[in-house]
Amino acid sequence: MKQLYVTLFPYIIGCCGGIVFNALNIPLPWILGPMIFLITLRSIRSKQPKYVQPLLFKNISLSILGISFGLSFNKDTFLTVAPYVVPFLIATIVLISFSIINGVMISKFVKIDRNTSIFASIPGGLTEMVTASESLNANTSLVTIFQTVRLLTVVFFVPFTILHMFEPQQGGTLIDTITNNASFFSFGWYILAGLTGYLFKSFLPASYVIGPLLTTAMLNIIGISLPSFPNIVLVFAQLTIGISFGLMITFKDLKIGGKYCGLYFLTTLLLIGASFGIGYLFTLFTDLDTGTAMLSFAPGGLVEMVLTASSIGANPAVVSSLQFIRLLFIISFLPSILKFGLKKITYERI
Repeated sequence: MKQLYVTLFPYIIGCCGGIVFNALNIPLPWILGPMIFLITLRSIRSKQPKYVQPLLFKNISLSILGISFGLSFNKDTFLTVAPYVVPFLIATIVLISFSIINGVMISKFVKIDRNTSIFASIPGGLTEMVTASESLNANTSLVTIFQTVRLLTVVFFVPFTILHMFEPQQGGTLIDTITNNASFFSFGWYILAGLTGYLFKSFLPASYVIGPLLTTAMLNIIGISLPSFPNIVLVFAQLTIGISFGLMITFKDLKIGGKYCGLYFLTTLLLIGASFGIGYLFTLFTDLDTGTAMLSFAPGGLVEMVLTASSIGANPAVVSSLQFIRLLFIISFLPSILKFGLKKITYERI
C-alpha cells in the first residue's frame, strides 16, 4: 500500500498543479504546474516519504512526445534545415565559449574551483556534465545543484519570454499534429519507434525522445499513414515529465549552493539573452521566423523548446532538428574536449 501511495501521490499533486497553471494560462502548464507544486510540497513538509516515479512511465512519456514531434516532419523540413547546420554549429560553439568564460570568471571571484564552475555553467545535459566533471575532480554536488538552477531558469524563463513576445495560438500547449486517415492498427508503428529509443539508449543522447522522433519522422516522410495521439495522452506525457522535474530537487537543496546559486542564475540569464540575440541575427540572414530561430538557439531542453514552438505557431520540426544537433554536439564531443583541454592546462601549470 505504501508503494502505491508514494507512486500515485506525485501524480495527484501534479494534476492539481497542471489544472491550476492551465486555468491561469501559464505556458507549458502540464510541465511547469506539476514541477512547481511538487517542489513546493517537498520543501515545506518536514516529514514525508520518498516519492518515486516508475522509470517506465517516464520513458514511455518521453517516447510519446518524441513521436508527436516526429509527426510534424515532412520532406521540406530537411531541405529547410540543411543550409543552417554549419552556421548553427558555429553559433553553438560561440555560446558554449561564452558559458566557459562565464564559468572561469566566477571561479576567479568566489571560492569555487575553475573546473567545477565551468561544468556548472555549460548548457549541456545535467547527467552528462556531472559525469564528465567527476574525471577532473570537480565538486559534483555543486555541479548538480548549479546545473539544476540553470535547468529551472531556462524551463521557466524561455517559455514565459517567448510567449510574451509572440501571440500564442489557441490550444497551443500541446503539439499540433495532423490526423491522417490511419487505422487503429497504425499505432503499431509507434511500438517500433519506442523500441528504437530503447535499443539506442546506450549511445544516443536523450534516446527516448530522439529515437522515436527520428523513426516517426522517417515513417511520415516515406508516406506511411500515422495517427496522432489523443490530447489526454499528450497531457499525461507532459504531466509525467513535470513530475520528474519536481522530484529532482527541493528548495533545501538549492540552499546548499548558498549565495552562489544567484551567480549561476545570472549567467544563465546572460546566456539566454545571448542565444536570443544570435537567434535574431539568424533571422536577418535566413528565412527562419524569429520565434523558430530563438527557440532553436535557446539553451533549454528539447522537449520544452519544441512544445513552446508549437504554442506560438513556430516550426516545431526545425526547432527539434536544430536542438537535436546542439544536444548531440554538446553531449558527444564537449565533455571529451573539456577534459582534454582542462587536463592540459592543469599539466602545464604544474
